[in-house]
Formats: sequence, structure tokens, C-alpha cells
Amino acid sequence: MAAPLSVEVEFGGGAELLFDGIKKHQVTLPGQEEPWDIRSLLIWIKKNLLKERPELFIQGDSVRPGILVLINDADWELLGELDYQLQDQDSILFISTLHGG
Repeated sequence: MAAPLSVEVEFGGGAELLFDGIKKHQVTLPGQEEPWDIRSLLIWIKKNLLKERPELFIQGDSVRPGILVLINDADWELLGELDYQLQDQDSILFISTLHGG
């Protein structure tokens, strides 16, 4: 069984408005059978942090197009996107690049 993980989840570019306006969340992910990856983190975020309009953050099993994801300041595309296995003390930043005019 995978041990619990402590990670920092941050939202910016307006995405924080979907999370009660709170930008930074220090979260402890519970131990589970499978290692934590970004795919399972998104499910956890939707259940535990997302307060409104999930369609503006989640599309299918991933983030909606227009949301940049950085893991420890690196683009998640370089790290395997949804399959990236989280490590203790990782920092995951979600930035909305969609803005009203």
C-alpha cells in the first residue's frame, strides 16, 4: 500500500475562483493501493477542493484545455501528464490561461 503523501496544490489565473478563492492548498493524500498520479489527484481535487462549476476545470479525466499544469515548476507534458506519479512534497500548479474580455 502506498503511504500518504503531502503535496501543495495551487490554482492561479482565475482558476482559484472555483476553489473559494483560495490559491494554495497544503493537502495530505491518504494511503491507497495504487501510487498517486495526477489522474487520481484530479479525482481527489474534484471531490475535496472544487466548490463550483467543475466543467470549467475538469473535462473527461483530465483538466480542461486552457489550463496549464506545472509540477515542481516543470510543464507536465515533459513529465508524463496524467501518468506522472506524485512524490511527497511535490508542488502542482494549475493556471487558467482563459480570460474574459
